[in-house]
Amino acid sequence: MVNNNQKCVAIIPARGGSKGIPRKNIRALAGRPLLAWSIEDAQKASGVDGVYVSTDDQEIAETALKHGAEVIRRPSELATDTSSSESALLHALDRIEAGGVVVESVVFLQATSPLREPKHIEEALQIFKQAHADSLVSVCPSHAFLWKEEDGCGIPMNYDPSRRPMRQAMRQYRETGSIYIFRPQLLRATGSRLGGRIALYKMPEECGLDIDSLEDWAIAERVLSEGSRI
Repeated sequence: MVNNNQKCVAIIPARGGSKGIPRKNIRALAGRPLLAWSIEDAQKASGVDGVYVSTDDQEIAETALKHGAEVIRRPSELATDTSSSESALLHALDRIEAGGVVVESVVFLQATSPLREPKHIEEALQIFKQAHADSLVSVCPSHAFLWKEEDGCGIPMNYDPSRRPMRQAMRQYRETGSIYIFRPQLLRATGSRLGGRIALYKMPEECGLDIDSLEDWAIAERVLSEGSRI
């Protein structure tokens, strides 16, 4: 039974049609399904009142239920290769609120970030509240000099080559994809997870791994198997 007193809910989208690593959401990582790491992070995080998995896949749904999450069955048209995370989030939010839950904030977790810990979610929620933010994104420091190519020519994106800065002086951050927090009205008004007053949660780089390849998977497997995460 869903508890209607859920001011803060965690939503974890997990579709069945992953391409880079087939069936990765339920593939075993250090002894448990990849998806289970994020479910358990959210369950253990103080301040999160309910944990939901949005999926179009029966096996993923069964895995989510086994690990204690509520399941929202996502329509197939919202689970294609071109479907946005926002469309899944909005569908899930509609379903949650249709059950009588009044949601004040949403923690969006990607299952591909298994090195995130419950304490990181708690710290992000604290920053979100203290900043009176409309949304929050987890980041880690970046000292990269970025370039793009146009018409065969390289163009610097974040620095002036004639005044090349010291890397340690560059106060820039990259999005980790690990934690997002937003207010429901922001998503409904803009169709985006980020907007309005955006807070940054600066997390350790080693905890912000986003699994996108078998090389990333091997790194996560080693860290989790060694028990250095928790």
